[in-house]
Amino acid sequence: METNFLLTYLLLVPIFGSVIVLLINKSQEKLIRWIGLAVSLIAFVVSLVVYAYFDSTKSGFQMQHQAVWVKSLNISYLVGIDGLSLLLILLTTFLTPITLFSSWNSIKEKVKQFTFFMLFLEVGMLGVFLSLDLFLFYIFWEVMLIPMYFIIGIWGGKERIYASVKFFIYTMAGSLIMLVAIIWLGLYVGGINGKGFTSNLIELYKYAPMIPFEVQKYMFFAFFISFAIKVPLFPFHTWLPDAHVQAPTAGSVILAGVLLKMGTYGLLRFNLPLFPQSAVNYAAFISVLAVIGIIYGALVAMVQTDMKKLVAYSSVSHLGFVVLGIFAMNVEALQGSIIQMVNHGLSTGALFLLVGMLYDRTHHREISYYGGIAKLVPLYSVALLFTSLSSIGLPGLNGFIGEFLILTGSFKSVVLNSWWFTIFSATGVIFAAVYLLWMYQRVVFGEVTNNDLNDLKDLTGREIFILVPIFIFIVWLGIYPTTFLNLTSVTTETILNNVSAFTIKLF
Repeated sequence: METNFLLTYLLLVPIFGSVIVLLINKSQEKLIRWIGLAVSLIAFVVSLVVYAYFDSTKSGFQMQHQAVWVKSLNISYLVGIDGLSLLLILLTTFLTPITLFSSWNSIKEKVKQFTFFMLFLEVGMLGVFLSLDLFLFYIFWEVMLIPMYFIIGIWGGKERIYASVKFFIYTMAGSLIMLVAIIWLGLYVGGINGKGFTSNLIELYKYAPMIPFEVQKYMFFAFFISFAIKVPLFPFHTWLPDAHVQAPTAGSVILAGVLLKMGTYGLLRFNLPLFPQSAVNYAAFISVLAVIGIIYGALVAMVQTDMKKLVAYSSVSHLGFVVLGIFAMNVEALQGSIIQMVNHGLSTGALFLLVGMLYDRTHHREISYYGGIAKLVPLYSVALLFTSLSSIGLPGLNGFIGEFLILTGSFKSVVLNSWWFTIFSATGVIFAAVYLLWMYQRVVFGEVTNNDLNDLKDLTGREIFILVPIFIFIVWLGIYPTTFLNLTSVTTETILNNVSAFTIKLF
């Protein structure tokens, strides 16, 4: 089978799907929901075909498809994948139909617009992970902002306008800094190779590491700030709790599951291989921010009274682990960071789904409103416990393997050269058990003191159908992570080899 066009087909599925949704009369809500779900499932099937044809033993980018776009500037439509991007593409296409299906009861107004924006958002997310041209990457990076802005702003909570504007301003500010760096990098490399401006990532990989450190460090931080805002890394995190709390459940799941990973993906795809000297030089500084984020996010989550806000702050803590692993710069830590991106998407996505299911029934997220619901909704209580243990990092579930590899890698890291990063970050695991289990105890156990909860309904068949696929992968990743680690092993080695080739300090 000819695989050169597979990635383009993957992009075209949600593009055509969103156009079809626009052409349907808004009164046909049931048809729109089914078409949106069908399109997202087709995209998932296409991503599985991509997975089937991907060779995890080969280095470099596979299934490349290139077409000239702006010839005078050497800008082209260039897509391709490696193990890192493939794993995140699968996560995106897996979560999108789940979020669409989960919104059938919660989104009751402007269904046509919501379905369109969700499919449009999928286009932006896939484009970010597929792009091998920096200009094309930037286009998809910005495209993704538009649907999420409207998803929060139209279907969010009482403070949705404030949250959506804050999300847009933060991300746009970082994006503009990155745009300046892209232009500067393209012109600088064009001067080195004598071919003029280029945004071809494969070409930039060859020449960008040669840029003198005095210049390279400014480009490094321009990219870093943009990605740190998206992660979000402390102290760039303040937009996240507002966005999560105000977003509808589907928006929160996609935000936590995929959008935050674009920041850590950017650090791995651009900061480390393009600017290796700067990455090594500032690794300790960035890792300090990561450790602060781990502890700060966990402590703030511990004192939250809103279940959704608690889960939102847990993301700040969990993504701190991912950043720490990236800048520990060894095989264990990088593999742990990549797998932890997927783990966080599954566990935190499931937590947001469960909080949303409870909110749909009671229209309350305050922990104090609940108590003793295990007697009323036993299936829900089991599902919430299972997901909480997954997020904590219980051995045998997905969260454990990622955190274990990150802590192991950071402990033996030549670049960080200190055990303190591991010791302090490990406290985040303890704090996670505290805030999640304490929340679970207050919500699920005890006596039912609120009479309004007496009519609380347990999980429906549709909700079980939504959660089961996520739970399967939570167990799969926890028991046999090799399936997924094998996908990224060659990519990890390639990134580290590129860094070490241009950095004397690593030898």
